[in-house]
Amino acid sequence: MLRRILVVLAAAAPIGAATTILDTFDAMTVTQPASLCTVSLVPARTGNGIQLAWQTGSKSLYAGVAAGNGSAAWDSAAGISFWVKGDGSDHLGAIEFIWNGDYAQRYAAAFRIDSTAWTKVMIPWSDVLPEVSNAGNVPLDPAGVHKPSLLQSMAFGKWWYWRDDLACTYIVDDFALESTIIQDTNFYRPSGSPLARVRAKLQAGQPISVVTMGDSLTDYLHNSNTTTNWPTYFRNGALSTYSCTATVVNPAIGGTTLRANVVMLPKWTQITTTPDLVTIFFGGNDWGTIGAVPPDGIRGPQFRLVIADAIRRVRRATLGTADVMVMTTCPMDVQWDTMAELADAGRLAAADENAGVCDIWNVFHTYGSTHSQLFASDQVHLSSTGQQVVATAVLNAINAGGGTTTGTTTGTPTSTSGSGTSGTSGTSTSTSSGSTTSGVTGGTGTVTDTGGTGSTTCGLGGGLASLLTLATLACARRRRR
Repeated sequence: MLRRILVVLAAAAPIGAATTILDTFDAMTVTQPASLCTVSLVPARTGNGIQLAWQTGSKSLYAGVAAGNGSAAWDSAAGISFWVKGDGSDHLGAIEFIWNGDYAQRYAAAFRIDSTAWTKVMIPWSDVLPEVSNAGNVPLDPAGVHKPSLLQSMAFGKWWYWRDDLACTYIVDDFALESTIIQDTNFYRPSGSPLARVRAKLQAGQPISVVTMGDSLTDYLHNSNTTTNWPTYFRNGALSTYSCTATVVNPAIGGTTLRANVVMLPKWTQITTTPDLVTIFFGGNDWGTIGAVPPDGIRGPQFRLVIADAIRRVRRATLGTADVMVMTTCPMDVQWDTMAELADAGRLAAADENAGVCDIWNVFHTYGSTHSQLFASDQVHLSSTGQQVVATAVLNAINAGGGTTTGTTTGTPTSTSGSGTSGTSGTSTSTSSGSTTSGVTGGTGTVTDTGGTGSTTCGLGGGLASLLTLATLACARRRRR
């Protein structure tokens, strides 16, 4: 309850703030997706509202909002708002925009639907998040190039990377611009050792809870991880070495990037509000297609900013209760040194934000010419040996306090390019959003899998056919991990 109260205070609209209604939703101004969603006009908080009843499997389907195209007034606003009445489930709703007609520049935000009372969702522009890993998709800036006024084709719906696509229903009312949205500006940056709290619990044999954000190197459902995986090796190692019971919440989703998982942050934070540790382990999908000219992913300097932003958002979402660990990008057997600058970016971002570091890149490079044993037959994902090396490295990093490293990456890089809410009735919520040692045993065990759901959706723009074409091209171009 304390956390919810604090979130409301952090994202409320101050007295005197102006709300400019863009669409009352008293008439049917939201388009019906091609399938798996019923859009209907129903009695709402004031007048009518739009009910969206999504069926299971409704990813990459979108209900477009007629008033969801930016104008000059959007650059003077602090963000957008709308009222929501949820179905009481722990699923999420989501909105998405495209920017300036460019489907490679997409922005998304998620909102909770776990309250059946009317809740005002207020989303500042800083929480309308870039969700594509490329050089052009950068944060919105009313004073810069990526202005909110160029947002287009707002839609309710979820893009391909959502795992939480089970049936859910919510009603929306009164879509508006907000002149002011008060946000939590506390970075919750630790003053001392970044992993001091979780380290103390581990060494004392006290229970800990760990959230493992990641892609297919972490995802339980990827075929390389169904029998053995590093989070379970970590859990078993914590128990056997430190007599510490670790509860692992694993929202990792194969094929996804860090940006997508930051959008999906509200999914696991509404369930696991006060974890002891959150690990951030990405890079392969963020890099994009190996050898693409020009690069179709992001490179070191931009990845550093994305990781730093993720650290801040995790800390805010947990009100500073979670220690945060950056796990540097894992190399691939077939591209051993290619992504070195992403590993450097992880170290630098951790130093920027005083987060812990587990240097997976350098740990793997200690294996030299024998490193192939760390990988599965596809030379990208981890073998059981590689999983154990990762798990042990994480335990060692916690035990050492997780201080940031100042050295550079081992190896030679081949590329250097570079809602809280407020309300008058009902409750409210907001989008805010060394060497290894032995001691890790076992492969499977009882773990908590959140299913990796979260928050992002896709802009409507060119219609369903265009969206499906784009998704198909993206899948073909990217070697997902």
